[in-house]
Amino acid sequence: MDVEMPRKPRFYLPGVPAHVVQRGNNRQAVFFTDDDYQAYLGWLREACERHGCVLHAYVLMTNHVHLLLTPEEPDSISKMIQFVGRKYVTYINHLYGRSGTLWEGRHKGNVIEDSAYLLACMVYIELNPVRASMTETPGEYRWSSYRDNAYGESNGLVTHHWLFKKLGNTDEARHHAYRELFSNALEHEQLHQLRAAVQTGTPLGNDRFREQIERATGNRTGQLRRGRPARQTED
Repeated sequence: MDVEMPRKPRFYLPGVPAHVVQRGNNRQAVFFTDDDYQAYLGWLREACERHGCVLHAYVLMTNHVHLLLTPEEPDSISKMIQFVGRKYVTYINHLYGRSGTLWEGRHKGNVIEDSAYLLACMVYIELNPVRASMTETPGEYRWSSYRDNAYGESNGLVTHHWLFKKLGNTDEARHHAYRELFSNALEHEQLHQLRAAVQTGTPLGNDRFREQIERATGNRTGQLRRGRPARQTED
């Protein structure tokens, strides 16, 4: 008889930023036209407002999404994902005459130590289209938060984190400093840590940060494996 393995517990905490990834089932496409991207963003905005999530960065790729957000309650992220999922799957199935699931299983996500990793995670998220060879620069891609964070072209979705605000004394200075972060590529070890943490749900931060998460949740969180990053074909 098959024994179902217990699910790994979530480590989302109020006020602690989290990196969330949701992929299409079997890595198939979930966005097909510009209207689909717009519809998803509309429900994402509504879900964040309804369930208390503050969005700092995002990118909608053809078959997956990345979100960086801070929840107000322990279950804010899960409720937000469920809300968007119900609305968007119903929309896609009705529009394209399909049925069944659209997303693969549970979404993946992990909390991050903001002072050490938040800005790197924002760069990582918004560089997805460049790494996928879809555009040469992040600003050319319409379906990410880059133009908001880098130029102040707001669509009402993004709320700047306090670390972002510390990049400069004025909006212009902050946007310029943020653009400068993209002039240096993320190191291989940073990429490995960001990918591995969200894949395994492991808190990304130093030992003290992990201990704080363990005390707050009452669960052992584990640690990321060190070593050479595995080859990745996509984020």
